[in-house]
Amino acid sequence: MIQQIIFIIVAAAALGYAARQFLRVRRNILLGQDEATTGDPGARWSNVLLVAFGQKKMFKRWIPAVFHFFIYAAFLITQIELIEIFIDGIFGVHRFFASGLGGFYTFVISFIEILSLLAFVATIIFLARRNALKLPRFHKPEMKGWPKLDGNLILIFELILLVGIFSMNGADMVLQSRGVEHYSDTGNLAVSSWLGPALFGGLSDGTLVAVERFGWWLHLIMVFVFLNYLPKSKHLHIVLAFPNTYFARLRPRGEMENMPEIMNEVKSMMGLGDDTGEADLSMEEELPEFGANDVFTMSWKNVLGAYACTECGRCTAVCPANITGKKLSPRKIMMDIRDRAEEIGQRLDSGNKEFARDPEQPLSKENYEDGKSLFDYISREEIHACTTCNACVEACPVLINPLEPILKMRRYEILTESAGPSDWLPMFNSIENQGAAWAMNIDREQWTRE
Repeated sequence: MIQQIIFIIVAAAALGYAARQFLRVRRNILLGQDEATTGDPGARWSNVLLVAFGQKKMFKRWIPAVFHFFIYAAFLITQIELIEIFIDGIFGVHRFFASGLGGFYTFVISFIEILSLLAFVATIIFLARRNALKLPRFHKPEMKGWPKLDGNLILIFELILLVGIFSMNGADMVLQSRGVEHYSDTGNLAVSSWLGPALFGGLSDGTLVAVERFGWWLHLIMVFVFLNYLPKSKHLHIVLAFPNTYFARLRPRGEMENMPEIMNEVKSMMGLGDDTGEADLSMEEELPEFGANDVFTMSWKNVLGAYACTECGRCTAVCPANITGKKLSPRKIMMDIRDRAEEIGQRLDSGNKEFARDPEQPLSKENYEDGKSLFDYISREEIHACTTCNACVEACPVLINPLEPILKMRRYEILTESAGPSDWLPMFNSIENQGAAWAMNIDREQWTRE
């Protein structure tokens, strides 16, 4: 009974704190502007099934994809055993499903053990890739400090989870073989039936019970640690990859988003305003801002993409600007957007009126001003280096689009701030005055009249 009470208290505290953190992440994502979801729902669900569940884009690189699949599959299937652990913890029983499912239970747990063993091997290999082999994409400037530690911590957590599973099952196998009460027969499990006797066969019954309970609690505690760590980690993509693939743009990658404000301005200049008068702008009305300079002016889908980023660096590895030594790293762009959203979220939680545009009103998304923007995180040199080739978009395994925030920031700089690289200005002047990117001393349409 004491163990049940402890379990319920620990579970309630861990799940409650995790829920608060996930709600904060949701609030941070919704700091972005509203954006309608259009397109065929069938195509969106296809993306979820093939890209998020099926890991389709991961398999463009077979070796890491296979090892990643071992960890991913083990994570998904192990939730079956986790459900049983919760039932056992609440009701004080042991292996609740074993007696009812019989041989099928043996098959399921054995399958989980095989996947867990493969995941253990894959985790060791991924630790070696990050720290011994030193793959270049894991050692870019943006991956120093916390991002590097984060990538290693989650792999270490995975190893501890697996130690818990095999300690629990291995000791259980030996206790079953000795006919100890409370440890009902589950049949021979694929890994623990030989690993358990090899590791724990010489221990007394009392010590084995302690080892089994240690493994049970270790696995459970690490699940709760993992759950509460996710909102602070790049591994939040385990959860957010699914909505991100669903809400990903369905338009062809080369098609850039049109800006209705610009279209209406051009119509107004050319006297093409429609009957509704939408193209006409009152002289007293403030000119709209074009593009985006902060999380608030990005779409919520851009912010969702930032939180869904796996920090795998595949986008940066194929970026021609980065390859040629320029500062641009698409991965860093997404990481910076997430960091900025986190900063704003923490200040909103603080309730500090120092960050309120109107100190007389409560601090909120609409009443926030800290004098900073995304340009304090992302340099103009970075966004100028982008060639809009869409290589980063093609490479992302969870359909994140780093190009969209880059374009929005460039549009803000050029159209709202009237700024930009000096060597771009002649092109803009030529387009504005002559309708062509190159300066010409004749009318552009003259050839059509000859």
